[in-house]
Amino acid sequence: MIQIDGRSLTLEDLEAVVDGLGGTVTLTDDARQAVRRSRATVEELVEAGEVVYGVTTGFGRLAEVSVSAGDRKTLQVNLLRSHAAGTGPLLSVREVRTLLLLRANALALGHSGCRLEVVECLLAFLDKRIHPAVPEAGSVGASGDLAPLAHLALPLIGEGEVLDEEGGGVRPARKALDDAGLEPLSLVAKEGLALINGTQATTGLGALALLRVERALEQLEVAGAMTLEALKGTPEAFRAEVHEARPHPGQVKSAQVLRGLLAESEIRESHRHGDPRVQDAYSLRCMPQIHGAARSGLGYVREILGREVNAATDNPLVFPESRSVVSAGNFHAQVVAQALDLLCIVVADLASVSERRLERLLNPDLSGLPAFLAPEPGIHSGYMILQVTVVDLLSELRILASPASVDSVPTSAGQEDHVSMGMAAARKARRAVTLLETVVAAELLAAAQGLEYRLPLRGGVGVDAAYRKIREDVPPLAEDRSPAAELRRVAQGVREGAFIWDG
Repeated sequence: MIQIDGRSLTLEDLEAVVDGLGGTVTLTDDARQAVRRSRATVEELVEAGEVVYGVTTGFGRLAEVSVSAGDRKTLQVNLLRSHAAGTGPLLSVREVRTLLLLRANALALGHSGCRLEVVECLLAFLDKRIHPAVPEAGSVGASGDLAPLAHLALPLIGEGEVLDEEGGGVRPARKALDDAGLEPLSLVAKEGLALINGTQATTGLGALALLRVERALEQLEVAGAMTLEALKGTPEAFRAEVHEARPHPGQVKSAQVLRGLLAESEIRESHRHGDPRVQDAYSLRCMPQIHGAARSGLGYVREILGREVNAATDNPLVFPESRSVVSAGNFHAQVVAQALDLLCIVVADLASVSERRLERLLNPDLSGLPAFLAPEPGIHSGYMILQVTVVDLLSELRILASPASVDSVPTSAGQEDHVSMGMAAARKARRAVTLLETVVAAELLAAAQGLEYRLPLRGGVGVDAAYRKIREDVPPLAEDRSPAAELRRVAQGVREGAFIWDG
């Protein structure tokens, strides 16, 4: 069981819930009290006749339009209906579960002014696996992810559609609620706004992408070490004193991981003496500096997302202690969008250095190995086209590295005159990590084949473990065959963390 309070959710907790491994999600007692206090404050202010944005007024440019008491419930329902204007492919079950959890966690802080029943309904959807159908496009990342969260919220009131896990496609939300024995919510003042005003779609997709990139990077260290061994490179550049002299934590960590992977290498001992090369190419020698820069960049992204999953990103915010409701801008996702753009830059550079190592493995002028690692070059093409595939992906990754967060098109009749484009950045990040996983898989496949030509000598303990793991599913190249299915399987293994070195 995982308890949420709006302050202590970790990215690892999030992933456990998304994958159904965390058990039931509940609110802490303190969170329940905070939500009740927040709601009581809203009701007191409304009863006192005070003007409260989105409660006694319209939204955005319509904030100066007064809404009568009799129309305030209708206002909240109309908000969900009108803002569910998304388009494009639907988010996956994992992604929708992320949105449900993050929105519940944000409301649990007690700054949103909704009733406890709203938070509990979100958690009931998680528990009973009712997953709203949420199109991936339609948010500019300011005033929150309005369209995606409106699609997320409509099924809570029995409208809209939900994903049909068994049959595929979608089905009516009201039918899903009836089957689960749940009653639709009847929204009261402020609750529609509380449900859709936030950065949870941008943050959720970004968090899932970050976790995958972190796993891919750990396995790229493995692939790089395997390539180094296949090319008879030297690990001297990874010595601890070298990196202590330039103590960037990411660089130091990457060097440490590489030393562990390469420890006890028979291949290294075979060419320790008599090798005329003084140093290796940058893609080999500078792995700690390049991979380490990625670790540092991803560390910043994790810091931002770790804060954002435990943040109140509504407007207005309710502060019971001062009996105030404040219209501000915590819904603006600029800090998240910039972090996810950095993630895309990191991914593009990791793929770039991996492709350069792949080239060195396949090019006989650089490797000392058979051309394209083919059993009989000329008759066989080996992994020639594997690099072509990677270069195609790398071109797309470089496009994805162009930032979305520098773009801004004013919306809502000029009221929202600077937007973050956070959801565009999140979609880029999701696509980028998928491509990176395939690039890592390609280097793993080629490096394992390169190690065939060093047998019976074995690589370092981590390298040899990865080689044997690959050979459980992918036999050595004895003749030409389509590598497409093997590339997909190894990429799936990378996604799942199958080749992470835990020595």
